[in-house]
Amino acid sequence: RRIHQRIHSIHRDLERVRGGRATQRRLRQAVPLATVALVGYTNAGKSTLFNRLTGAGVLADSKMFATLDPTVRHTTLPSRRRVLMSDTVGFIRNLPTTLVRAFRATLEEVVEAELLLHVVDASSPAAQEHTAHVLATLQEIGAAETPQILVLNKVDLIADKPDTNALARRILGDPEHQPAGAVGISAFTGEGFERLLQKIDETLALDPVAPAVFRFPISEGGPLHLLHEHARMTSKTYDEDACVVEAVVPASIRRRLSEYLVPGGE
Repeated sequence: RRIHQRIHSIHRDLERVRGGRATQRRLRQAVPLATVALVGYTNAGKSTLFNRLTGAGVLADSKMFATLDPTVRHTTLPSRRRVLMSDTVGFIRNLPTTLVRAFRATLEEVVEAELLLHVVDASSPAAQEHTAHVLATLQEIGAAETPQILVLNKVDLIADKPDTNALARRILGDPEHQPAGAVGISAFTGEGFERLLQKIDETLALDPVAPAVFRFPISEGGPLHLLHEHARMTSKTYDEDACVVEAVVPASIRRRLSEYLVPGGE
């Protein structure tokens, strides 16, 4: 009876956690920020990469299930777009059914994401097997159609330094699951970090960026400051009464500054 009562108590706690995280997701969705979720087999280096991307202090440990509670942090892409990064639990083969409910809230973060960073330990002899298991799990939870970037981690540990595309094809094995792209990195040393950020920028469909030209009156500094904070300016010139700016701008910022757009300036 005591064990039965304890099980019911844990189930209630899990439902409260799910409800709280659902509320947090609704609040995040109220602003135009895309969520990028890191997924992968356990010990692939997700938390180390997450810390490097966001400056967070998430536990990076070789122990199984070291990351049980999803952690969400902001990061800024080269285009100046801000996105939310979410670290998740490492997947394993044959996850016991008794643990599935405990992982449900974490996996919901994956399902809600606009982009998945599928992190693979490219130096592992079992990389292909681990990758296939993660892809199968994503299929099971309804996230198989979410855009993916294959992040080939720990390339600094591979002696022959193979071509990234060739390494990706070897690890994937099945062209049906070809992701949006593949990037070789080392989360430990930072190798390939800028290429990964650029690939995220190119792949994210939410709030896409595009070039535009704006003309701001000299007397209005607020719109120019907004553009400076949330877009990548490529040139800025002044005439008698205005500041003309060329920039690569997210769609949400472009809409907010539509009255300052120069027609035909794309």
